[in-house]
Amino acid sequence: MSGVQVSVAGGIGRITLDNPPVNVLTRGVLAELRGALERLAADETLRVLLLLADGKHFSAGADVAEHLPPVFEEMIPEFVETVRALDAFPVPVIAAVQGRCLGGGLELVLAADIVVAAEGATFGQPEIGLAVIPPIACTWLPTRTGRGVAADLVFTGDALDARTAERAGLVRRVVPDAELTDAAGALAARIARHSAAALRLAKRALRFGQDAPGEALAAAGALYVNDLMATADAREGLAAFVEKRPPTWVHR
Repeated sequence: MSGVQVSVAGGIGRITLDNPPVNVLTRGVLAELRGALERLAADETLRVLLLLADGKHFSAGADVAEHLPPVFEEMIPEFVETVRALDAFPVPVIAAVQGRCLGGGLELVLAADIVVAAEGATFGQPEIGLAVIPPIACTWLPTRTGRGVAADLVFTGDALDARTAERAGLVRRVVPDAELTDAAGALAARIARHSAAALRLAKRALRFGQDAPGEALAAAGALYVNDLMATADAREGLAAFVEKRPPTWVHR
């Protein structure tokens, strides 16, 4: 079964993560997502894109096993490229988030223009508990929430509920769980009323202020591959998670 479902109707594209039970972002799913984004980006009739997820949870994040050596050397650049492709998508992107949106799932959502969340949604970057970091969140979260909230999420690994995420600026609006898909669809329809040409130019203009963070994204990915994964604790934290045992830190 495909890990990504794609449809287009009325100028609205839909990409739905579909990798049960918690929509883990494996390299295979990421490759499918990049392919879907490339195909939809070529559709000149498209006016808005909805990023959705099937099931109770948006995404529990990337596959921890794929962070281990030597796979991380390919996985991290692939993940960064996927997020970059979503960020550069030529029309507005709306992410509709339910349940858990953690780790790489939240980093993916950071590339959306507007985030609509269900009341029961939670947002977090738990990577620090495995002695690794979320490179994209470290780069982009401060521009969405301010440095204090970003630092709290990255340093503690604690999650935010939907209302707190809304107050922090991470989420644009919160709706009842049962209304999430309809609310996101209604917002997409409001945007889709407008000229595709104007929407594409507006999207380009809005991205002008992101030039510096965009450059920093490559640097953050390189830091992960070259510096973080050279530490003993990063390898220990990831291995301990995969092996279902407590980690033993040596703090280097």
